[in-house]
Order: sequence, then structure tokens, then C-alpha cells
Amino acid sequence: MLLGALAFSGSCTTNKEAVPASKRAIVEEEFIFDYQLTRDCHASSLIELENGDLLCTWFGGTRESHPDVQIWTSRKPVGGVWSEPTPVAKAEEDLGGSVFNPVIVQCGGDTLQLFYLSPDINDGRVMTSYDGGQSWGPSSALDKEFTGPLVNKPLYLADGTILAGGSMEGGPGWRIHVERSTDMGKTWTRTPVLNDPKAFKLIQPTFLAHADGRIQLLARSGGKTPDTKIAQCWSEDGGVTWSEVTNTSLPNNNSAVDAVTLQDGRHLLVYNHSTREDETCGRKGRGILTVAETTDGVNWNAAAVLEYRTGAVQYSYPAMIQTRDGLVHITYSWHRKRIKHVVIDPSKLVTAPIVDGVWPKEELEWVVSPDSIAVNGAVDTEVLK
Repeated sequence: MLLGALAFSGSCTTNKEAVPASKRAIVEEEFIFDYQLTRDCHASSLIELENGDLLCTWFGGTRESHPDVQIWTSRKPVGGVWSEPTPVAKAEEDLGGSVFNPVIVQCGGDTLQLFYLSPDINDGRVMTSYDGGQSWGPSSALDKEFTGPLVNKPLYLADGTILAGGSMEGGPGWRIHVERSTDMGKTWTRTPVLNDPKAFKLIQPTFLAHADGRIQLLARSGGKTPDTKIAQCWSEDGGVTWSEVTNTSLPNNNSAVDAVTLQDGRHLLVYNHSTREDETCGRKGRGILTVAETTDGVNWNAAAVLEYRTGAVQYSYPAMIQTRDGLVHITYSWHRKRIKHVVIDPSKLVTAPIVDGVWPKEELEWVVSPDSIAVNGAVDTEVLK
């Protein structure tokens, strides 16, 4: 439901029936579950299976890091609806702790790996499915300093190499690395740490594959100042070695981002176009969720506004894929109450240049999200107060 397009200054358009440029490419919006499954849910990840079904995973429970948090999955068959969410993993009883940040990796055919963190934020675990995620085997701990893909999907190269963006928190600081498999996930190697955490506090990498063979890594920055940017580095040898870390021109609010290279060669990035201290963009700058487009990874265009609200609200931790039919699917945490699913037709994107990191508000409208936030059939005032 749209309430009409609003310029960022707050002035209303006169034609509330017109679809604003920033919403024109959206062809579907829905929740994966229409009720509050758990008090808190977060960090979804999405894949398209061999048969065309969508499979989504996330963690949910009383709150992040609580012992009752579980890893959940839901499946959407082609032409169907999302299945009832199913818990597939929780913290091992003998280890305690909690579970975090699940990501599914495709290893050929119906073989999948589900990576997640447990019992702590730096402890990687993995479990395997041989039937397309219908059932899962027992979990096992990863070797120390391996996390598997963290928050974001891996990148699958043409030669069969899989690149997973890993990161570690705690001392000596937030730091990223890349994990690499050349045998469809049977074994993994990892790069050294790619950033100096004193200069760049980085976690949760995502990747873009450029036509010239270079790979661009984009990462969440831990900065909280108005000049904090999404960080980047580049590889020219299939992810074996990486350039020094630099800033992009795009702001970051110390929250997760995700990216995808489209079939036509363009690249999309979904992120909160805000900073941590931006009071006009919800809680922690997470009240705005946007999509930007680029052809070279350097010059970016505003392409879509998925959500925008002020107040104590948040839209965060997006995941994005392109399916074989060309459509782009995005899931994200909707006020950490539900997981929302949005479908975009990339051929319908209306773009305008982002100059010096500033969203072109006059050319691509901000769209205010609905006032009423219904959970379990009633307005949930907790996310609005």
C-alpha cells in the first residue's frame, strides 16, 4: 500500500494514484509469514533452487543472541505461496550460546550447505542437505578462523570456484577475509585479513563480478559518523589476492548491504542510504532501504526506494538474488518482526545519478511507508514508539 509520493522536504504530490519513479520496478511485495512467528527475526538469506523454487532462511527467537533463537526456513514453489516456516537448527545443548546469520550455499544439484554462527558470533558451523533443503543432516563446527559466508550469499564463478565473504568481530577489531572453494564446497581455503581494523572496521562482505574478470568486494563499515561509507576492494585473480581497502562514494549506517550482478551486466546494490546518526531515517539510520545501480562499480545511480519512514522503525539486512526468469528478489528484516519479500523487474528501473553520495531526491522520489504496521491482525505500536 502506497500513501502517495513525498519529496524529502515533506511536500505531497497531487496525484496519489501515480506510481513514483522509485517504486515503478516493484512488481510484488509480500511477507514470508503474515503473523509474528517469533518476537524477533533477522538476517534472511535467499536462493533459487534447481527446480525454480525459492528457499529463504533467517534466525528468530526472543531476541538476538538469546538461547531460544533458531534457524528457520521457508520455501516458495513456482507459482505457489511461502510454506509454513520450519526450524532447522538451534544452539547445540552442550555448547550453549545462540545461533546467528544463516546463509545457504548451492553445491550442485540438490546438495546444499547451510552455514551459520554458533555458539558465538565468530564460531562457524555447517549442515548439509541432499534433497534441496527438505531435510538437513547434523551440524559440525568449522575450523577456527572460518565462518563460511557471513550474512550474504557467496559468489559462484564460471570455473566452479565459490567465494564466500567471511568476517570476524572482537579483538583486534572488525576484519574481513574471503573463503574460497574449488571443489563445490568440499574443502575451503581462506585469504589473510583484508583490512586494517584500525583504519577500516569491516564485516559482512558481498561481491560483484565485472565483465573484465575483476571481482569487487563491498563491505559494511563500523563507522558511526556522517562521512562513513560502504568500503570496497578488488581482485583480479579470482579472489585469491585483493587490493587495498578504499571507500566507495555511498554512505553506510553500520548495517549490512548486499549486491548482485545482473544477467545483462549491470550491478545492483541494496542498502540503507543513510548514516548511523541520520535522525530522518529511522532507528540507527535503518528507516530507509534503497537500491542503487552501476555498470562499473564506481559511478552509482539511484534506482529504487523499497521503504522509508522516520521514527523508531527499521528495515535492515537485505538479501538479493536474480532468478533465471530475470526478476530480482529481495528479502529483508521488516522491523525485526517479519521477513519481507519484494520482487523487482530490473528492466523497469528508473535511475538518476548519485552525485557525491547524495540521493537525487528531486528526480527519484522518497516514498513514505504506511503508518499502520499490522502484526497478528493488530497495529504493533512497539515498532512505532
